[in-house]
Amino acid sequence: MDKNSLPLHLCHVHNFSIIINRSYAILHSIAIAFLINYRCSFLFQETKNITIPKLPWLLLFTSELLLSLSWLLRQAYRWRPVSRTTFPERLPGDDKLPAIDVFICTADPNKEPTVEVMNTVISAMALDYPPEKLHVYLSDDGGTAVTLRVTKEAWNFARSWLPFCRTYGIKTRCPEVYLSGYEENHGDFNCSEFKAEKKKIEEKYEMFKERIKRIREEHSKLAEVAAAIGNSRDHPSLIEVIQAYPNEESHEDQVKMPLLVYVSREKRPSHHHNFKAGALNVLLRVSAMMSNSPYILVLDCDMYCNDPNSARQAICYHFDPEISPSLAFVQFPQTFRDISEDDIYDSQIRFVFKIHWYGSDGLRGPILSGTNFYAKREALMGNFSAQKGLDFAALKTSFGPSNEFIKALRQDYKPSFINGGESSSTLLEEAKVLASCSYENQTAWGTKVGFMYFSILEDYFTGFSLHCKGWKSVYLNPIRPQFVGTSTKIFNDLSIQWTKWASGLVGIAISRFCPLIYGPLKMSLVQSMCYADHAFLPLLSCLSLWGFALIPQLCLLNGIPLYPEVSGLNFIVFLFIFVSSLLKSLHEILLTDGRIRTWKNEWRIWMMKSVTSYSYGSLDAVLNKFGMREASFLPTNKVTDNEQVKLYERGIFDFRTATMFLAPLVTIILVNIASFVGGVVRIMFMKDSGDHWKKMVGQIFLSFYILITNFAVIEGMIMRKDEARIPASVTLLSAVFSVIILLLGSSVLC
Repeated sequence: MDKNSLPLHLCHVHNFSIIINRSYAILHSIAIAFLINYRCSFLFQETKNITIPKLPWLLLFTSELLLSLSWLLRQAYRWRPVSRTTFPERLPGDDKLPAIDVFICTADPNKEPTVEVMNTVISAMALDYPPEKLHVYLSDDGGTAVTLRVTKEAWNFARSWLPFCRTYGIKTRCPEVYLSGYEENHGDFNCSEFKAEKKKIEEKYEMFKERIKRIREEHSKLAEVAAAIGNSRDHPSLIEVIQAYPNEESHEDQVKMPLLVYVSREKRPSHHHNFKAGALNVLLRVSAMMSNSPYILVLDCDMYCNDPNSARQAICYHFDPEISPSLAFVQFPQTFRDISEDDIYDSQIRFVFKIHWYGSDGLRGPILSGTNFYAKREALMGNFSAQKGLDFAALKTSFGPSNEFIKALRQDYKPSFINGGESSSTLLEEAKVLASCSYENQTAWGTKVGFMYFSILEDYFTGFSLHCKGWKSVYLNPIRPQFVGTSTKIFNDLSIQWTKWASGLVGIAISRFCPLIYGPLKMSLVQSMCYADHAFLPLLSCLSLWGFALIPQLCLLNGIPLYPEVSGLNFIVFLFIFVSSLLKSLHEILLTDGRIRTWKNEWRIWMMKSVTSYSYGSLDAVLNKFGMREASFLPTNKVTDNEQVKLYERGIFDFRTATMFLAPLVTIILVNIASFVGGVVRIMFMKDSGDHWKKMVGQIFLSFYILITNFAVIEGMIMRKDEARIPASVTLLSAVFSVIILLLGSSVLC
């Protein structure tokens, strides 16, 4: 059969999962309807028949409704899950493949290990793609001389590493991972020639790491680290081509290398730099002048290319004439090589990449995930064909004053820079202007073109904007992970990261771009629900969980029943909702090769995030909305301490974090201990309890479930003596809060 007649990709609809998911959704919805009927029938009965205070009943009912709304939104992901397969071997020859620009963003060499960042750069340069059509851009938002110098060292090492990978078919092209033996080796390892070459590569790599270490030490001695704190927000633009692609007159034995460009945009304290989205938009403009590739791969600095074929797999979709015209990006999952068996913090974000993105792919595609995606430049910047001509005045209003950049908007624009033309130095100077902090003033950058500035979560909002414009996306998760990174394994860093995400998401949820209001006008209702689930998750979770963690417990201590008798039919409704939710999540975890302890850990970390990071993030978003606080962004710390890593690998919580994250957890645990003990004592020793205990079983069980699920917090408070335990001062402070809640809550609610 002719190769051209064969499909480049296939889509597999998960019909059995669809039947299971929709059946579960129907049954669970019926149960929720009965729950609502039970709560409402109490509220609308005659006042003289009401023996229970209305306020706690209303608060608990509100918590149940919020959690039910969150559940309802999440069902959109389960409506039509699909998976995909590609056939990159069916692509045409290399001469017909489109060019690709790779964007890698780094910000702080003190939080993002330099060796790790350079491994990402080298692995991107080593992609199995024609080197003359591959261009790698490293954005250094810190503007440090360290990063520039080590980038030059990385290029020098890549001159040896790339030929080695190409010659022997090495599949793991991140040198640190391959040479450390973290993964199974690929290639021809039997010949003596290979062993000799590998020995040389190992020696060169050790020299490369030593040079990086020496460079960092030199700059430390010059006190540049201290100066960089101020310099990171106040420095001119700097663009340097580490190596331009060799021209046609180069010698045949010269190593073919992709273009590697170092970009540090200008930053001034008087200008808002718009975080990562601002850096990406600078790369969009600079790359348009230098290479102008139609497709762009965006990577975080710690996400190395684990499989050299990712570009060809993505191009299978971008090259398909049926899907390509409406395809904005191909999203790959984030995979981590250092996830422990327990993964107590859910660092892998399993439910997103193993459940949700498959479901959204069955609609119009997954949400943009910040890294590991191949985007179409046209989707981000618009379509300006040569036939239409260019209205310079109109385009300058949107794209800025650079004439050269406006010319680059044409799809047939061929940068003379790559070919080493006479205008190369001129274009380089023009590129520096494009990277200036004032270039975007009075333009549409970040509002209508490029990556969006509306939220600190530029990925979520940019993807939302693209889908609202009618673009589609694709989720591709091959058997071999295409991109692998390093997870955050410290509770403190994760808490900060979750708070940042929650603030960005809730900020969108309460804005004019609310997915439930703005979305249905631009896309299908089901896809809008997917975006709404993400946006509202922190707010709905924190509000409902605080209700479930306190209201029933306070009423339990005061003998006020909030749930039906254990022997009644209405109790079965509550029991069904609880059990079916647990079993459905367990089914999905086992279906994605998880374990029962994964199920337990995910429920626990969701509870912990809801009452800490989600609460603070939601509050931060509300304050931003009313102008009482300015949005801020800190890069996630990727530098780990060996002791903290060992605790994570052993499945032990490291509670060395701010009191603001610990106090809510400990306070809730203390309140639930008091309510559980008080409830049991009331049932066992109070003579006048009669059958009253039957109505209190639900509340006693709820306290017990919270305590047993979060037993790690109790361990940290009472049983552990190591440095990573919960400090006694936090426990004492939380005890004071608990007493206040118990006294105040009892007087107000009861």
